[in-house]
Amino acid sequence: MDAPKVVAEIGCNHKGDLDVAKKMVVVAASFCEADAVKFQKRNNRELLPEDQYNAPHPNPINSYGPTYGEHREYLEFNLDQHRELKAFCEEQDVIYSTSVWDVTSAKEIASLEPDFIKVPSASNLHFEMMKVLRDDYGGKVQLSLGMTTQAEEDKIIAFYEENGRAKDLLIYACTSGYPVPIEDVALLEITRLQEKFGGVVDGVGFSGHHLGIAVDIAATTLGAKWIERHFTLDRTWKGTDHAASLEPDGLRRLCRDARAVAGALTYKKEEVLPIEQVQRDKLKWRAD
Repeated sequence: MDAPKVVAEIGCNHKGDLDVAKKMVVVAASFCEADAVKFQKRNNRELLPEDQYNAPHPNPINSYGPTYGEHREYLEFNLDQHRELKAFCEEQDVIYSTSVWDVTSAKEIASLEPDFIKVPSASNLHFEMMKVLRDDYGGKVQLSLGMTTQAEEDKIIAFYEENGRAKDLLIYACTSGYPVPIEDVALLEITRLQEKFGGVVDGVGFSGHHLGIAVDIAATTLGAKWIERHFTLDRTWKGTDHAASLEPDGLRRLCRDARAVAGALTYKKEEVLPIEQVQRDKLKWRAD
């Protein structure tokens, strides 16, 4: 079977530092051998109500500003910085992508014409935003289905079918939590989504927020076309996503093992393979 594509989700784990973001791209591409890296883009004034923008961060130890809005602004890259990151990713031979959370961000990132744009679980019912991606952007769309009911899933898929874009849509089985305990990963959601939407969408992937990489290898055996994991250089850095992220060696092992398992998921080409014939000639009991 084809190996899944692996996305290193940098998100805002770069701590608002463009140099750190570039270092993460280099490590993800050259050391981990990920297929893609993904950032985030938010217009915080558009996305957040005034009271939430001006409220303190719910976990002050992770905050980069005195209010939640200022914290989010600190971590935000502008469009020119995203353009620079996209060019840098192309130099490193890794796919650039970004999650978009609002209409303005969707329009801005679409203008860069990346291979794909991601709709996070939090925004998968933001149909005004998704209309921009569906109608005005020619690339692929990837969409996570965390914290989403099955009725809402139907509505999302129907929305992309309306304009003939469902075959450009990849959907991720996902449980939204940071980190997610193993008993809540619900890996068989991959199979359910394949059975229900496999003939409609481009494919089904797995977006994980758990610890370790064993689950991702199991997702490979279930046929996940893409695997997405949060990525950090140091899980002790300040921020809420680092604890549910893989450090470089973890992501490297995931990429290596997923490709190895995918390569092994075949039937024998012959009843006795050439590598076995040597052993058969030497060791096999013969009745004659």
